[in-house]
This record gives sequence, C-alpha cells and structure tokens, in this order.
Amino acid sequence: MSQTFRDPQGGGSLIVAWQAKARSILIVGGGAVAAGRVFNALEADAQVTVVAPKLCPELEYRAQVQQITWRNRTFEDSDLDGSDMVLTAISDASESRRIADTCKQRRIPVNAADINDLCDFWFMSTHRDHSVQIAVSTNSKAPRLANRIRRQIASSLPRGTGQAVEQIGRLRKRIREADPRPENSKRRMTWLTQLCDYWPIEQLAKLDSDNIDSLLDAYVQDHDPQSVRIRDTSESSGMPSPVLANCTHTPDTPNTGEVNQGRLILVGAGVGDPELLTVRAHRALKEADIVLADKLIPEAVLDIIDCEIYTARKFPGAASEAQDDLYRRGLEELAKGKCVVRLKQGDPFVYGRGGEEVLFFRSHGYESEMVPGLSSAINGPGLCGIPVTHRGVADQVLVMSGANRNGDLPTVPQFVATRTLVILMAVKRLEQVVGLLAEHGFPADLPVAIVERAGCSDQRTVRGSLQTIVDVVARAGHNPPGLIVAGYSVNVLSDAAIQDRYLDPSTLGLHSSE
Repeated sequence: MSQTFRDPQGGGSLIVAWQAKARSILIVGGGAVAAGRVFNALEADAQVTVVAPKLCPELEYRAQVQQITWRNRTFEDSDLDGSDMVLTAISDASESRRIADTCKQRRIPVNAADINDLCDFWFMSTHRDHSVQIAVSTNSKAPRLANRIRRQIASSLPRGTGQAVEQIGRLRKRIREADPRPENSKRRMTWLTQLCDYWPIEQLAKLDSDNIDSLLDAYVQDHDPQSVRIRDTSESSGMPSPVLANCTHTPDTPNTGEVNQGRLILVGAGVGDPELLTVRAHRALKEADIVLADKLIPEAVLDIIDCEIYTARKFPGAASEAQDDLYRRGLEELAKGKCVVRLKQGDPFVYGRGGEEVLFFRSHGYESEMVPGLSSAINGPGLCGIPVTHRGVADQVLVMSGANRNGDLPTVPQFVATRTLVILMAVKRLEQVVGLLAEHGFPADLPVAIVERAGCSDQRTVRGSLQTIVDVVARAGHNPPGLIVAGYSVNVLSDAAIQDRYLDPSTLGLHSSE
C-alpha cells in the first residue's frame, strides 16, 4: 500500500459521553465520595439509588428532597436488578470486590472507588459550563495532576463559552425547523461553521432572541454570516455594544473581518517608585493610547508615560462623581478601539476598588487585563525597614482600612501578640484608631509606626508606641499618603529592639559579636 496511516498508541481509555438520562445508576455507600458520584449522576439526569445504612448530610438532603432513592441498609445482590451502572464507594475492599465480581457476571459496568483493577471505567476530572463539559483523564495514573490540567484548560477558555454554546444550540434548532430538508444538511452545516469560526466566543455568548432572529433571516436569505449586523441589547439605552456593534459593517464601511475592540488594562502603580513597577506594568504604560490615573499617582510614575494622562478629580464628598467621570472617559476611548490603561495606586485589588471597575467595564462588554502592583500594605513597611512578619516575633498580618464605605472605623479583633496590624487610609483618624485599639486590649507600649510616602524619595517613618504615637505625629507633622503599622515587628530591625523584653535575640540575626 502506498498510503501510510498512524499507528494506535495503546494504553488509553475509550472516551465517550454516555447518555445517562433516565438510566438507573446504583451507588453503594453514603459518604463524601458517594455524594460526589451522586452529584455527577444527577447532572446527567440519571435515576439514582443509594444503598447505605447511613448518609452524609449532603445525601440526607438529596433523599429528603427526593432527588435520590435511599435504601437504608447494607448492599444486597438483589439491588443490582434493573441497574444500568453500579458505583461502589465503601471502605470495605473485600465487599467492593465481591460487588464488582457480581456486576461483571451480570454484565453491568462497575466502578469501585480507589480499586483500579476492579473498574470498567474511570471518573475523570471535569469542567462544566452549561452544555460544555471538558474531561481530563490520566488513566488513573495521576488523578491530582488531572485536576491541575483541567483547571488550566478551564482558565484558558474565553469568558462565556458555555453561554455561547447554548445560543448556537438555539440558533441551530431554529435553522433546522425553518429548513428541515435532508438535502440541505450540508448547507446548514457550512453556514453554521462559518458563523462559529468567524464570531469570537465572547460575542456569541451575547446573542439574544432578536439577534438569533436576525441570523435566522440571514440564513433563509442565503446571506454570508459575516455580513450580519448584530446589535447588543445595551443599544436600548442609547449606548452601542462595544463588542458586537463594532464587529459589524455598513454599506459605507467595508467588512475587513477585524474587530474594532478597545483594550482595557488595569495596572497597579505600586508604592510610588517607577523602578518598582513590574515589567508588565511598564510595558502597558508604554503601549497605552490613554492612561486614566488616580489622583495620588506619584509624578515620577506619570513621567514615564508618553500618551495622554486623564487624572481622576477626586475631592472629599465627590468621589462617586469622579469615578463616574473616569468610567465615562474610559468607555469613550474603548469605543474608539483605543488601548486604555486604568492606573491605580498600589495594587488595584487591595482597597483599590479594582473589582468594582472590572465589573463595571464587564457589564459594558469589556474584559480587563490584570497587572498587579506592589501593595503598600506589605511593601510599604518593608521599604521603611519594617518586616510585617518575622520568625519568633510576628507570624500573621491583618490588613484593614480606616476609610470604610460609610466612614466607620474598622472592626478590630482582640489583640494577638504575634500579629502585625496594618491600617490603610487612617492616619487622619489616628487618635480614634489608637483609642479603638486600646479598647480591644492592645497594650500601651505596643510599637506603632506611621509609614509615609513609601517608595518615594521623601519616604519617612515616624515611630512611637500606642501611648505616644498621637503626640509624636502632632510634633513631627504628617506628609500623606501614609499608613499605620502596629505590632512588635515594628522595631525588629532597629538597634534598640535587641534590648526589648519581647524579643529573643537569637531570632534577629542582625547583630554580630564585633
């Protein structure tokens, strides 16, 4: 033969998607493993029977709401009658083997948890998103690694993948109803293939009933799916969809197949020193068409930006208006297809409202790329010689905000000697904070530091104790922004610390005998 064909590798499993709807699945066991098996079977619309003298709380619930049939006893061979599949999840290995042998004699496929040689099939690590199911098998060699592989695959999927499949399924059904002729099967398949290959998955996920009607009309009229004008439902508010509307063309604008989609990057500016920006943050700032910056971004960071900088005009009492102004400008530039960098101080997700901005722009069809920054909560003290953890001194860190949404002081837990407390945005309320800590058992001699403008050329640390820090700051003044650090780690790197009663000199590693 002149043709060559690939050789089978062997050693794998025959992977199929078994249609278990209305099939009878028997599960022997009532623990957590059995509960996982039950859930998988119910997701496949199977009829599930559980045999066990005792059930875990989850299975008790499923029995109470009649999702499963429970036989309150140990397994009997008669339980196999009418079963299409059997899953054992019991700790008695000899009984599992006996059940598996009986199943094989009756030609019923069986899986015995943790006894591979008894299994006719394995359970795979699965990801579920609507009708999308992705399964990973290592053929029982490395189940934990299968979970890791599955998570990595799932994280790489475009947002809305499952919803996109649902919408294409609706459209496919409508097309078959409108054109059921068998001889047009190839035409239907070709047209849907072009649609699925052309439209980004994120856009397919946004299809609604009106969009599906438009696509059905295009199919009936034999129009190319790439030429269909699709509008998002957000048009009803007067704002065109930045995802769908920009992907279409009118008679005056040729369809190049390219998406005029803006790019949004949420960047953390770190603690203030441009040399402490991440490489990725620096690259994003250089690639930006416009940077929307917080008011407190240091000039040294702004100086490296080549494009237009639009600064939030945040003043007391007008923070919401300033935020809305940034949102408005961001949407305007994204609709033009611009690369917009939203530059936030520190790390956007550490008291930076970064999550709110992600959700806002997502609601308008834009996904944010995340570029973390060094958070002042951890790195600010470090830059000023205060490690927030230190062996033998501090083994935990609690980060809090002194500017909660309603202006309330934070809820402070009781004092723990080995905990470092970092409070952001609270120096202006220092006296109130000190009083709050004292009420919760923080000792008067506890070291306290005010870290100012960490990472900038004029950074400063003002030190005292819980009893003295208010007076110290009153004498020394304050240069914002700053944060409060309270705990025995505050002085751990200072020369005086070696004399303090709460430190074990052997843990410091800072002083030689010279």
